[in-house]
Amino acid sequence: MAWGVALWSLATLLTPWAANHSTLALLAIRAFFGLAEGVALPSMSTLSSRWFPTHERASAVAVSMAGFHLGNVVGLILTPIMMSSLGVSSPFTFFSSLGLVWLTTWVYGVTTNPQDSPFISKSELRLIQDGKSESSVKKNKFPPLRHLLSKLPTWAIIFANITNNWGYFVLLSWMPVYFKTVFNVNLKQAAWFSAVPWGTMAISGYIAGAASDRLIKAGYSLTLVRKIMQSIGFIGPGIALLCLNYANSAVTAAVYITAALSLSSFSQAGFLLNIQDIAPQCAGFLHGIANSAGTFAAIVSTIGTGYFVQWLGSFQAFLTLTAALYFITAVFWNLYATGERVF
Repeated sequence: MAWGVALWSLATLLTPWAANHSTLALLAIRAFFGLAEGVALPSMSTLSSRWFPTHERASAVAVSMAGFHLGNVVGLILTPIMMSSLGVSSPFTFFSSLGLVWLTTWVYGVTTNPQDSPFISKSELRLIQDGKSESSVKKNKFPPLRHLLSKLPTWAIIFANITNNWGYFVLLSWMPVYFKTVFNVNLKQAAWFSAVPWGTMAISGYIAGAASDRLIKAGYSLTLVRKIMQSIGFIGPGIALLCLNYANSAVTAAVYITAALSLSSFSQAGFLLNIQDIAPQCAGFLHGIANSAGTFAAIVSTIGTGYFVQWLGSFQAFLTLTAALYFITAVFWNLYATGERVF
């Protein structure tokens, strides 16, 4: 994680220089940024599976992901302001500096395993260890890739990641264009419309995590809880996107988009945590596999949305297609996902 943050902060800092130098240099720096940033979520899976008991893990991940969502809010709001007042390169310098400041705290304050931390008490360590299921504590041989991909619960996670990233990046990348095209809202206003949903995701994600942990403490099975949360995380956004087709104003559209993104954050207590349930010893590796597939889906959706809209004839048709993808994956998830350890 530390190396990843250091390298992607450096890539962020060098982006204005690369843009001024050549298109090839810019593409190389952004590719380097993506490679470095790719360690973040798998590292989070590994750390949360080791540092938190099962009945607190959803809340812990929700807090972590809240920072992820709020980063979008800060970026969407501050970047235009900084560019207009301090220059084009100022946001890159500012955000890369934040990464390096964070890095100093992380390096000296975080360990991979709680038993190696000088800041943890014996009682807290005992709480973490006692809160893990017997199957998650048991150590097995690291499974080969072929074995991981031979199980349907793995594919339930992979397909869920693909669908989640498809919808997420469509909304993240194309909503300013959507508001401009459909409602003729200028880009400055669209930035505010687009920023609001990410803030609500931080709140709804925490609600999902807290509800998930409460259900587990109440005795409900991990399988049932993960299926409930993921069903909300896919069926909810699907319905919201269908409703978006009938929005007759920018404000109404913003409400539906906010609902879609807010409900999608329930996936944090679904497939994102399920990675740690079925493969506690190799959660980071499995997350990397699933996230690679999800990243490919994000690339296709981000680049291809314009072509899909042109081919289908409207944004509304593309939103309907995305809603259908949510529904189909929800069915697959409920058929094949499990909260039991598989690997």
